[in-house]
Amino acid sequence: MLRFRNLLGALVLGAGALLSAAPARAAGEAVAIPDTRFSFDGIFGTFDRASLQRGFQVYKEVCSACHSMHLLSYRNLLEIGFTGDQARALAAQFQVMDGPNDQGEMFERPARLSDRFRRPFPNDQAARAANNGALPPDLSVIVKARPGGADYIHALLTGYSDPPEGFQLGQGMNYNKYFPGHQIAMPNVLNPGQVQFADGTEGSVENMAHDVSSFLAWAAEPELEQRRRMGVRIILFLVVIGGLTYAVKRKVWADVH
Repeated sequence: MLRFRNLLGALVLGAGALLSAAPARAAGEAVAIPDTRFSFDGIFGTFDRASLQRGFQVYKEVCSACHSMHLLSYRNLLEIGFTGDQARALAAQFQVMDGPNDQGEMFERPARLSDRFRRPFPNDQAARAANNGALPPDLSVIVKARPGGADYIHALLTGYSDPPEGFQLGQGMNYNKYFPGHQIAMPNVLNPGQVQFADGTEGSVENMAHDVSSFLAWAAEPELEQRRRMGVRIILFLVVIGGLTYAVKRKVWADVH
C-alpha cells in the first residue's frame, strides 16, 4: 500500500511538472530560421578559408570580449590557412596566465601556439557579474549545440530590430525576431564598418555574420571535409565491389538454368 501511495505521489508530481513547463515551452516556441547559403553546405561542400579567416577576425575583435572558445588552441589557426608566422603573431596579441615561476608566483606572458584561446573572464562568476547576471556561452561547439546550426547563428546576429507595437520587452532584454521568445540578453554587437577586413571585403553586418558563422561551424566540426571525403571514397568502393560481385555471380551461375 505504501509503495502504491509513493508511486501515485510521484505520478502527480510528474504531471504537475509537465503542466508547469508547458507555458515555458509555449513562450520559447521555435522560430522559423531562414536558410543561409554556406560554402560547406551539401555533401561536397568545403570551408572557404578566406571566410574562416575573416570570421576569426570578427570573433577576435567582437565576440571574444564576452565569449570563450576554450576547446580551440592557437595552433588550430594553421588549419584555416594562416601561416606559422601569422598564427604566432596572432597568438602573441593575447596575454595568458602562466607559472608559477622560480619565486612561486603566477605571471602573464604572450600566448603561444600551444595555448588555448584566452578566456575573457577568469571564471563564470566574473562573467555573470560583467553581463548583468547572464553567462555568455562558450562558442567552441555552439553551432552543434543549437538547432539550425550555422543558419541559426547567422539569423540571430542579423535578427535584431525594434520590438513590434504592443510587445512587452523585459528590463535589460533586447528584441530579436529569430530568438525563441524574441527576448535575448545579448545586445546587437555587429554594426556596419565595425571590422575592417584586410582583403577588402566590405564590413557589412551581413558579411560579418556570415563569416563568423562559418568560423564557428568549422570550430565545431573541423574534421567535416575529411569525413565527407572519406564517405565519398567508401561509397565509390562499395559501388565497385557491388559491381564486381554481381559480375562474378553472373559468371558463376551462367550455365545454371
